[in-house]
Amino acid sequence: MIPQYLIDFDLQDLPVVETDVIVVGSGIAGLYTAIEGSTDRKVLLITKKTLLESNTRYAQGGIAAVTAEDDSPAYHRQDTLLAGAGLCSSTAVDVLVNEGPAGVQELIRLGTMFDVEDGVLALTKEGAHSHRRILHANGDATGYEIVRALSKQVEHLPNVTVWDDHFVIDLVTRENECLGALVQMPDGSRVFVRGQATVLCSGGAGQLYRYTTNPEVATADGVAMAYRAGAEIRDMEFIQFHPTALSYPGAPRFLISEAVRGEGAYLRNIKGERFMDRYHELLELAPRDIVARAIVSEMEETGSTFVYLDITHESPEMVKHRFPTIYETCMRYGLDLTTDWIPVSPAAHYMMGGVKTGLHGESSISRLFACGEVSSTGVHGANRLASNSLSEALVYGRRIVDQIRQLPETPAEPVPLSFSWQRKEAPSQAIVERRLKLQKVMVRYAGLRRSKDTLLRAIDDLNRQLPLFQSELTKREEYEFANMLTSSLLVIQSALRREESRGAHYREDFPQRDNEGWRKHIVHVWDQGMTEEFSDDV
Repeated sequence: MIPQYLIDFDLQDLPVVETDVIVVGSGIAGLYTAIEGSTDRKVLLITKKTLLESNTRYAQGGIAAVTAEDDSPAYHRQDTLLAGAGLCSSTAVDVLVNEGPAGVQELIRLGTMFDVEDGVLALTKEGAHSHRRILHANGDATGYEIVRALSKQVEHLPNVTVWDDHFVIDLVTRENECLGALVQMPDGSRVFVRGQATVLCSGGAGQLYRYTTNPEVATADGVAMAYRAGAEIRDMEFIQFHPTALSYPGAPRFLISEAVRGEGAYLRNIKGERFMDRYHELLELAPRDIVARAIVSEMEETGSTFVYLDITHESPEMVKHRFPTIYETCMRYGLDLTTDWIPVSPAAHYMMGGVKTGLHGESSISRLFACGEVSSTGVHGANRLASNSLSEALVYGRRIVDQIRQLPETPAEPVPLSFSWQRKEAPSQAIVERRLKLQKVMVRYAGLRRSKDTLLRAIDDLNRQLPLFQSELTKREEYEFANMLTSSLLVIQSALRREESRGAHYREDFPQRDNEGWRKHIVHVWDQGMTEEFSDDV
């Protein structure tokens, strides 16, 4: 049993910090929401490391929005729905494609320097997009440029207070209303932060897997704390694996952007053969899940741990200009993108599911919102279309702030709330060992390809870790592991329930899509288990 809170507490014994809006996380969602909210509210932005450490920072490909004359929101909508494999919310997608271009203009106003060619915004094309609509910055450093620009803004806003190196342990709720959060300070002391609204912008779940393109901070904290708080959590079985992460001894699983294939790169197996024609008519530009599984099939067939990405047939000048970060990173390991085939393999990349929200980022708990990768707005369905995530964070961040402005104020009376669980001493086994074991279980049994047997094995293995919740947790890495364990079990339980293959979820024992039985979402609620709801995708 997973308890409602990770720690025992009595709010009357804790110091209280009051603010209008609590923003948890500092990626594009957190930074932009903080900027928007600060125009007429006091905002406290809490990040467990620093302002610059988030998944956004590592986003290479770019941001998808309609800016070209030959493109339209209708085309962008069609591409998004197609990639989402029947599980997108068509109304949520309409919001994204129609409001995304204004979000991009807002980023430019806030100081983001997108690449320009001949006086107009430079656009590229990525997998499953029908038009060139991906804006990028410094070639392949789009995420870093956006975070740079937004962080600079935040640092000069008098209404925004930033807490670096603080950990949000849990959300405090009463009668289905979020009152604020329990926060651990850098010195280990704890405080109750009380807010009129709380916005989760805490990012994704890549660290659930042994191989991931995500940074160390992506431990699914927001999903787990929202689940414990009683919020509806949706679509957790859909974890997107990026097909092409660098797979080289001594190198991190560095992301080799989709845009490299968008500019003409080939995939070759260990024998040097191009193989995507055996899997999809769009070849290297097929949807990510298809490309990732094709790579795994080729690796198994040839007994290799990687395939090659080959862009050596394009001009060296174009490659260096378009992909400077990727080029320099590969060179650091003795690999020249312009002359060498680059060894790649799939790695966990993006969580489509998360905290279920409405069209204004509102969760099922009053005054609790979610934005960015932690949310499940319905935009991504069963498989996110490349580069839609950054624009989603902008569009829904603005909508969340609009909604917060409509909220009535709550009185600042003391909250007589406490929680006690039968906790023992500190965890017996080292957290670093537990974490590695969990990551290996998830890769082996709940990764790109799943079956009833592997998923049951995964549940069995992870259930043995549940006594952790009886322990007294005091350190950041202990809270992170508790969140990873919680979120992993949600992923596995959903994957076991969905007896079909769709988008990023592939069951070897149910390899076909079943629209009649499974065009619906799986929703988890902490004290109610799993339910199903039909998709409104048209």
